[in-house]
Amino acid sequence: MHTVTSADGTTIAYDRAGSGPLVVFVPGAFNDRTTCAGVAEQLRDRYTVVCPDRRGRGDSGDAIAPADVAAYDVRREIEDLDAVIAAEGGRAAVFGFSSGGTLALHAAVAGSPITKLALYEPPFAIGGLAGSAREGLRDKLAALITAGRRGDAVAAMQVEGIGLPPELVDQMRQSPMWPQLEAIAQTVVYDATITRAPNLPTPEMARLDLPVLVLSGAESWPGLGAAARELPAHLAKARHAEVPGGAGHEIPAEATAKLVDAFFRD
Repeated sequence: MHTVTSADGTTIAYDRAGSGPLVVFVPGAFNDRTTCAGVAEQLRDRYTVVCPDRRGRGDSGDAIAPADVAAYDVRREIEDLDAVIAAEGGRAAVFGFSSGGTLALHAAVAGSPITKLALYEPPFAIGGLAGSAREGLRDKLAALITAGRRGDAVAAMQVEGIGLPPELVDQMRQSPMWPQLEAIAQTVVYDATITRAPNLPTPEMARLDLPVLVLSGAESWPGLGAAARELPAHLAKARHAEVPGGAGHEIPAEATAKLVDAFFRD
């Protein structure tokens, strides 16, 4: 494990392997650095692959105190990504998964030293996908975190932000995995901010002069596939590719890596 210090003093932890051009992986909500590790493993023979824990997850710290979580700005996580890229060479291709893909696009627009973007099922509210954290959810989640109600914040994000059935979330609260979700509960405010309504590609994203590959799984949730297929129409230099498999918003590592490798080498 390696670490780097971000602009606000947050320690960002990451795994690094392989050699060659740098690829940094940015995971989504409720994810840590293991989420994209399978794809990274497939690419390590040709690239230096770096899988960070986003702030507040895994072995990364978080300089934002629970009482101040409502002040979160996406620029903090852009600075985190920039710190990792700077520590590992200064320029990188970036693979963003789910809301991590949305974050990666924001970083590219902000001027992060990104050479290419591969985005796996970023949940923009296009193509019929109701992919927005509704108005007021971010503030509700921040209030729950400030009050110490971490489990309620996780449940609210899962039901109101992601759209899981309440009965499924009730079952999850009784499972052994729930304490792990509560441990990263503060980060739900971050992903709710990144995906807050209207959660549409911005004009700045539409003008982005950067090659983008948008990926979706053939067996994923239909809304995510539809949003991924439509996203290239909102970007200047983007195309879509479908990956075999991918049920349940999972990443088929080998098939995804083949498409990403071809895109990065093109």
